Amino acid sequence: MTAPRTPKAPNKPAEPREKATLHPRNRHQGRYDFAQLIKSSPELGEFVVINPYGKESIDFANPTAVRVFNRALLKSYYGVAHWDIPADYLCPPIPGRADYLHFIADLLASSNDGVIPRGASIRALDIGMGANCVYPLIGHSDYGWQFLGSEIDPTAVAAATAIVKSNGLSKAISLRLQSNRSHILLDLLRSDERFDLSVCNPPFHASIDEAQRGSQRKWRALGKADPKRKLPVLNFGGQSQELWCEGGEIGFVTQLINESKQVPRQVFWFSTLVSKASNLASIQSTLKKAGVVESHVVEMSQGQKQSRFVAWTFLDKAQQQAWRLERWASAKS
Repeated sequence: MTAPRTPKAPNKPAEPREKATLHPRNRHQGRYDFAQLIKSSPELGEFVVINPYGKESIDFANPTAVRVFNRALLKSYYGVAHWDIPADYLCPPIPGRADYLHFIADLLASSNDGVIPRGASIRALDIGMGANCVYPLIGHSDYGWQFLGSEIDPTAVAAATAIVKSNGLSKAISLRLQSNRSHILLDLLRSDERFDLSVCNPPFHASIDEAQRGSQRKWRALGKADPKRKLPVLNFGGQSQELWCEGGEIGFVTQLINESKQVPRQVFWFSTLVSKASNLASIQSTLKKAGVVESHVVEMSQGQKQSRFVAWTFLDKAQQQAWRLERWASAKS
């Protein structure tokens, strides 16, 4: 007679491969060492929870937890001792922002015999840096690049300025208010300025209603749409100019491309994130009409999230070579 089998305890849900496809140089590979993060930023301990897979994490539906988590990441991984943003301003996920910078560094390398140009001779433009100033902080830490961050919001400029000054980075990161809110690059850049790359996290939505609907879809997909729990519109925060604009993402990127056509020799590689893959065909059509010499769509993936950026240049091969010899000869990898 066969002895009855002891029922097995229910298995925990299979844990997804977390951050499995981050760029190889991205510092955020694998699981986070929360003990180490809490050691450098004790306040994070208050927000650590055990996720359904039995692992330490934070509640990404809690904007305060996300802000404290970002602060701990910037301090532990990038040496940013002081970082904070005003309530309700965009608090972007650090690994994804770092990925963008690593992939665009590869694009620079593709124009430089495979060598990433590094150091203070490389200037980057962050279009719409926000109050968080994340791209300049990461880009300077990882590659030594100098940054100019632009913004239309005086409060965001003030917050970013406080971050830069409190970390002693005023020589590496400069900030500029775009006073003409109807323009992106025009009335911002000085005629003698040159930038080796530009990055941009454009407003993704055409209205606050669209942003709210997108957020609700995300909560449902994450299984957090519990009617008993009041969830924030967006766990990463965001002011109106950070999240939506007339015409949405496609309208903003179209304007950025058309304005870049008017300053074609001031930036080697223009680029912008594109949230919606469905916008790529229209964007590529606009790039063709603008007369760009070369363009690329670079796909990225952070765990379950797919993202991409589009990069373009108006410089032909001879002009690219001249730029490289003039500006990158002393920029060692």
